[in-house]
Amino acid sequence: MSVLDSRRLTGPGLMLDGPGAVLDVRLEQPDTDRAIAAWQKAATRLLQAVGWEDEKLASRPFAGGVSLAVSAPIDGLYAATELNERAWAAAAAELRGEKVPDFRAAVASVLDEIKHEENPLLVHLWNEARSRRLTFLSGEELVSVGSGRAAMVWPAEALPEPGAVDWTGVRDVPITLVTGSNGKTTVVRLLAAMVEAGGETTGVTSTDGVTVGATVLEEGDFAGPSGARMVLRHPQVQAAILETARGGILRRGLPVDRAEVAVITNVADDHLGEFGVESLAELADTKLLVTKALGDTGTLVLNADDPLLVERSRHIKARIVWFSLDPASEVVAQHLKSGGTAVFADQGNIVLAEGKHRGTLAPVAEVPITFKGIARHNIANALAATAAGVALDIEIGPLTRALRSFGRDLEDNPGRANLLELGGARILLDFAHNPHGMSALVAVAQTLPAERRLVLVGQAGDRSDEAIRALARVAWELQPEHVVVKDMEAYLRGRAPGEVPGLLADEFTRLGAPEESISRSGPEIAGVRRALEWARPGDLLVLTVHQDRRAVLDLLDQLTAAEWRAGDPLPN
Repeated sequence: MSVLDSRRLTGPGLMLDGPGAVLDVRLEQPDTDRAIAAWQKAATRLLQAVGWEDEKLASRPFAGGVSLAVSAPIDGLYAATELNERAWAAAAAELRGEKVPDFRAAVASVLDEIKHEENPLLVHLWNEARSRRLTFLSGEELVSVGSGRAAMVWPAEALPEPGAVDWTGVRDVPITLVTGSNGKTTVVRLLAAMVEAGGETTGVTSTDGVTVGATVLEEGDFAGPSGARMVLRHPQVQAAILETARGGILRRGLPVDRAEVAVITNVADDHLGEFGVESLAELADTKLLVTKALGDTGTLVLNADDPLLVERSRHIKARIVWFSLDPASEVVAQHLKSGGTAVFADQGNIVLAEGKHRGTLAPVAEVPITFKGIARHNIANALAATAAGVALDIEIGPLTRALRSFGRDLEDNPGRANLLELGGARILLDFAHNPHGMSALVAVAQTLPAERRLVLVGQAGDRSDEAIRALARVAWELQPEHVVVKDMEAYLRGRAPGEVPGLLADEFTRLGAPEESISRSGPEIAGVRRALEWARPGDLLVLTVHQDRRAVLDLLDQLTAAEWRAGDPLPN
């Protein structure tokens, strides 16, 4: 028996509806019921001893282990992790037949942490915000209530006394959460373009960074709670659109406990085995946690072409707006019969339907990100963003203007299905990071004429060997003449350098790629340079870029300015 992870939960999560702590435990013996019972007994005893009798316990078994959760006051989250770990230590000793750790010492340790964290002013603000149905955020040594331009923010060490806050000016801006296995960043960016076309300033978080309007605040992966807090505290933000990744939800819970709209793009095999999420059904349930933020008035945008989401939708109480690539979708048809709203593709058009009423918003071929209708995954992303825009009550004019303009400029959606011409060669850049995303990228690449094709591929180390090999198998469907496998130093996640490229190269060889047609580049930017060195006029380079996007785009800009031609030496 071993502890896999112990963490604070700051928002609604898979096991609790509010703050608390979660412990993931690997069990050597598959006696899960005994382990849970022993932990519950020890945790209940500790909760009573420290005066937390009203807190809740929850457990969730997974293959080979169990997740154990305890709710806690907002000013007692570190104490909750301490209590949870102490309870499990006592339970594990009991299960092994060993001496149980001293109970009085455990109580004293938890009480010390409770006293250290105790913050009545924080609790008061939290309770007031909840009673007024306002966003409450704590982190980065700041505390805030409300959101965007109507938020109030204080240093964590200088909170106001009860009664000192003028709540009349505190409000929330519209908040949209976007999750799913693929397409999240494109949907977030396109939806932001729709809001901006309507004249409002958006705050956006994604795996690429944080922006407010046209200003980039931070670059990097901010699809978790810290990015959300940055946007929601910004005084210029009139609407917040937050990419909400699975990892952030499982580590800390939802970034907010209330939102107007939530979008789930799809559910695909990715990241299975982390935080006790072992199956697609459990992954779907994780992404569906965004419904907890919608309350009685929010709207959920769902993919009618995803069977798992359709099945799970039967238990959802929130209003749903469906989107679909299939104009004959039975899910959409039944939804419209009952007076619902849907956005779908029909006869080359994006159609908005509300009950019996239908209207064409734009021809698919005029939506730049769809490659004139070739990129079906981006048609789906456009439908999802449009459905979210409808749920946000954006007028039709701004919706259609954004659909027709977004993607014309590389900077609209950098690193996502960007097609460039450089020195006589074509370059297709994308973030494809799992087999589902790679399949969509390959489908686009197969429609592009080319003398020869090259694929640059890499994978994060937290996937299983089989998931890494599956990515190679999908990439091989393009039948590339050359393959470059890269390391991703920022995403080794427990793997040794070179281990993931080794698995990819081995799978490409097994599939029939000659050894001389496979290059192992090391870092990502080196892989891009190797691809460009290989290229000749008429070639297509399919480059998956994950961690060095800015450096890659800068290199391509440099080559363009130098009038570089494929086949010429690269400048140093």
